[in-house]
Amino acid sequence: MKRRTAAWLAWSLCALTIALVTFVVVFSVFYRDNLRDLAFLLAVVSNALVGAVLASHRPRNPVGWFFVFSAASFAVSEATFRYAVYGLVIDPGSLPLARAMAWPATWLWVPGVLLVLVFLPLYFPNGRLLSLRCRPVVWLAIFVSGAAVVIWSFFPGKVGDAWDITNPLGLAALRPAVGGLEVVMAVLFLGFILSSVVSLVVRFRRSQGQERQQMKWLTYAAATVVGMVLLTALLEAANLVFLSEMTALVTDLVIAGIPVGVGIAVLKYRLYDIDVVINRTLVYGPLTALLVALYLGGVTVTQALLRTLTGQEKLPQLVIVVSTLLIAALFNPLRRRIQSFIDRRFYRSKYDARKTLEAFSAKLRDETDLEALNSELVGVVRVTMQPAHVSLWLRPNQPLRRREGPG
Repeated sequence: MKRRTAAWLAWSLCALTIALVTFVVVFSVFYRDNLRDLAFLLAVVSNALVGAVLASHRPRNPVGWFFVFSAASFAVSEATFRYAVYGLVIDPGSLPLARAMAWPATWLWVPGVLLVLVFLPLYFPNGRLLSLRCRPVVWLAIFVSGAAVVIWSFFPGKVGDAWDITNPLGLAALRPAVGGLEVVMAVLFLGFILSSVVSLVVRFRRSQGQERQQMKWLTYAAATVVGMVLLTALLEAANLVFLSEMTALVTDLVIAGIPVGVGIAVLKYRLYDIDVVINRTLVYGPLTALLVALYLGGVTVTQALLRTLTGQEKLPQLVIVVSTLLIAALFNPLRRRIQSFIDRRFYRSKYDARKTLEAFSAKLRDETDLEALNSELVGVVRVTMQPAHVSLWLRPNQPLRRREGPG
């Protein structure tokens, strides 16, 4: 496919996706339909935009096309279902083909899920499979996804949970096999996803240099999502409703940011910034959690003491101000300590290089022997830079020519 044709197709699908998502958002706002799913639609738009950029710049790499077609599948499914809801429930008989428009929502989720959770990890980041052993997984996934599309297209039952709409092409003869088919499909899909994850792990372990940096972007995004999900679950278990809702919102934003990380990796734009991003996350993530824990713990303990001693339920404004100032004063000392720990634990070579340069700077001020400094400088470069070869060339001093003025 020519690059111009690929760009036209990719951006056309992206524009269609955004238009359909806009329709779904307007419908959801007016009719209070699954407002929680708006975060999911943000991820769909992110997939469409990043996929269009990748497909137009790297048309031979299927990763961009996976994003584009997955986003288009979800957008068409959501939009046609809302069309059916309006024509069948909200204003019955007002729209033509309303019952038929409920049918795409029964099966379009299959390619939408498999493209980003199975095929994309197998082909990331260079658009090629890890080895020939992955080909059977790809062909089996294609066959199973085709069979799943056919089965779910004629599956009897409701479409969605919020509205009483059934599959217009559902076959009652399939109803006895509903439970068994759902279990089989779930097991097969889980097996494909696990195979893709194993492929990513093996590729990451084998990667070097630039490919390792590409793999870090996807690994970082996936690890961030897992961490946010676990944090949300812990806050919900602790009955911290407000904090759990905030972390859930951040989790949705992080999920929408996964395609951005993949796009940076594939296009190799500011590829090596991932090390800085990971370092800052390792530092400021624990720092934020520690400061929040100190603040909440201090406020809780102070409130308990005041209730016991004075019977006062509400904290004085002075206590809140002092707690805030204390947290602000602890920010920099804690940040430096956490940064030092992270450097020693996860960036040992960088930490050692910094210590080596500091020691060399101190010796440079006191050393007067040029030969000793030459060998010391070569050793420092070898330790910190780790080049394949080190040599030092010193320009000899040129004697100054004596100028003779006119006699």
